[in-house]
Amino acid sequence: MGQLIKLQDYISRYETDVYRYASEFIRLKKKHWKNVKEAWERGEVNHYTPSLPDSTWDWIEEKPSFFERMKNWFQRRSPEEKEESIEKEQDQEEELFLSFTTEPRTLDELKILFLEKVFQLQMKWASSTLKHESIVDKKFYYEEPLQYFLQRFPDTYLCLYKPVFLVKNAPVEGEIILLSPTMTWCMTFAEGEKDNIIIGSPERFWTEVTNRGEKRMLNPLMGLQRMEKIVRSIYERHQIELPIKKVILNRYGYIDYRYAPSDVQLIDKRHYEQWFSSLRNLTAPLKHVQLKAASYLLRHCYSHYYERVEWHEEEEKV
Repeated sequence: MGQLIKLQDYISRYETDVYRYASEFIRLKKKHWKNVKEAWERGEVNHYTPSLPDSTWDWIEEKPSFFERMKNWFQRRSPEEKEESIEKEQDQEEELFLSFTTEPRTLDELKILFLEKVFQLQMKWASSTLKHESIVDKKFYYEEPLQYFLQRFPDTYLCLYKPVFLVKNAPVEGEIILLSPTMTWCMTFAEGEKDNIIIGSPERFWTEVTNRGEKRMLNPLMGLQRMEKIVRSIYERHQIELPIKKVILNRYGYIDYRYAPSDVQLIDKRHYEQWFSSLRNLTAPLKHVQLKAASYLLRHCYSHYYERVEWHEEEEKV
């Protein structure tokens, strides 16, 4: 399951320490799957899902150097209070993962429900830190392309989904960046109706051809080229050596662009399975250069957030 390290302009806990959270996510996911699977085999999985608590997984502290006030807050608490808080959050976490809206009758059904739980937690990680949070547009919980990148790729893939970069102090929304251990994939979709034909050109608009006729669509190459230029500039500035590839995807139809730029891969339904399998079958672990790339990309992203209500409550108690 790919890791969502940045969602649009929402604050992400990966911004505080991507090296730590990327590996921590993999460890926690394996731990929870083992516990859920064993509980299901014993018949101890509940059939009701409570509302997702804001504190889920928040027992993982931020690095003290990131928020000095948070550091002071933790220092004011006794070791017993800290331990009690961690245990409480772990209990809430376990309860959340063992409760489902429907009864999983097979192992495959259990896997699907488990991935839905992890997706909810990923959205939480991608929109909050211990002290701050962003208000997430609910559409992202139902956006199929986002779930596609998170639920169909390995844990070692890091995803920036439509990140907002600051370019000369101006916000610029990107497309999709997928960091594998060996490659940077700058990606966008050119999709529509099933079995359509997308006709590309160097002009501002492309054409989608279906049984019902033709309609125009904005040339996806423009945004893709702009994003790749931003990524390459960041890499050059910080001496990051991670190859960059540009991809336009049409999973359910065809792309016809005879004179497409040679540095852009056009992946349609004829080539999709082979391309997808090559990415999915990559077994390399997280790499330092991959995490370094993620760290600097996040540094150049814009985040809009607020102080969490819980933080105010804790401050008032002091």
